[in-house]
Amino acid sequence: MTGQPKPSPLTFRQVRPPQPEATFNYDAAFDQELTALKEAGFYRNFARLERLPGAFPAALLHRQDEVQQVTVWCSNDYLGMGQHPVVESALHEAATRFGAGAGGTRNIAGTHNVHAQLEDEIASLHGKEAALLFTSGYVANEAAISTLASRLPNAVLLSDEMNHASMIAGIRHSKAEKHIFRHNDAGHLEQLLSTLDPERPKIIVCESVYSMDGTVAPLASIAALAKQYNALTYVDEVHAVGLYGEDGAGVAAAQGVAQDIDFIQGTLAKAFGVMGGYVAGSCRAIDYIRSFAPGFIFTTALSPVLANAALESIRHVRQNSTLRAKHQGQVQRLKEALRARGIPFRNEPSHIVPTIIGDPFVTREAARLLLDDYGLYIQPIFAPTVAPGTERLRLTPTPLHTDEMIDDLANGLSDVLSRAWRSREISRAVA
Repeated sequence: MTGQPKPSPLTFRQVRPPQPEATFNYDAAFDQELTALKEAGFYRNFARLERLPGAFPAALLHRQDEVQQVTVWCSNDYLGMGQHPVVESALHEAATRFGAGAGGTRNIAGTHNVHAQLEDEIASLHGKEAALLFTSGYVANEAAISTLASRLPNAVLLSDEMNHASMIAGIRHSKAEKHIFRHNDAGHLEQLLSTLDPERPKIIVCESVYSMDGTVAPLASIAALAKQYNALTYVDEVHAVGLYGEDGAGVAAAQGVAQDIDFIQGTLAKAFGVMGGYVAGSCRAIDYIRSFAPGFIFTTALSPVLANAALESIRHVRQNSTLRAKHQGQVQRLKEALRARGIPFRNEPSHIVPTIIGDPFVTREAARLLLDDYGLYIQPIFAPTVAPGTERLRLTPTPLHTDEMIDDLANGLSDVLSRAWRSREISRAVA
């Protein structure tokens, strides 16, 4: 006698659930928060850009039915490597050889030979024994910091007050005790270190170049304090790799203290122009992160196509110090042009040139006028990226911005800033 077939575990009978009385209006809650954001001037609109290979820093801006060619002045592709022929060639070759994706996590069929080659190149760049790839710089920071601080027994974190959101996320996720030291203040850091039990594991977390202000950390002083108080050092170099040091290893290398930094974290998405993040350090320490970090273990590996492009980009950048020299030359050229026109900016040692405006509406209006009247694209920066009252236009010159482009920007800024402030004054008077 044939029995009844068993139902498939994927088959189920649809039952209409009872309809509860309306209680919470989710759409109204969303609208309320978004309206408040707009009224405060902090609502963000994203420009739809189409990058033009071979024409960087030019791009096409898509707005409804209109397409406008613009000059981009706020890209983190600091050297234009995202469109360099060496990188494009490596990308195309890898797509043909490897296909598109990695095929899995690094633990399950997703570790490609090119991943290992790229990690070896990164370790060599920073003079470290090993490196570990992540899908982004954000993931690298969150995963590495949270793993180290949560698993080292009774660990305590000491964090610069201006650290990036990804580092803050790692600190919070770790649930470890934390102390915040004043920005780039080694004296304050030492005060905090001196209050801690010498036997406790300690991790000092900072950046080398701070992306919104352009400030540079005193890594030599921080490394010396770490040695004195037996602390680990974890330095985010995402806005410095490729740009500083003899072969582009970053600020730690430029300051001659790379060997004294335990963990160097970086990105493949800025000066190297591709995508991905990493952490470099000793073999034992990197293996520790590899073995315990959920952000590494449970996510699909970086595409081997991107890994191959990043590998060739790093090799090219390391061998071309003239590219870094030209980059720094154009940074100085822009500062001189702004200074000559009386445009205020933060004159820090790095390549990031912020023009602090301090009003979200004026900042937004200045950016709009630059785009509409001059074809110059700069994304206005608001809270929570920067503190309210410090809204700004963040300028990032590259070696491919010509002297003529720099003059056009400086002239345009001089015009639109005065117009934007006048418009703000009129709107306040009417209100």
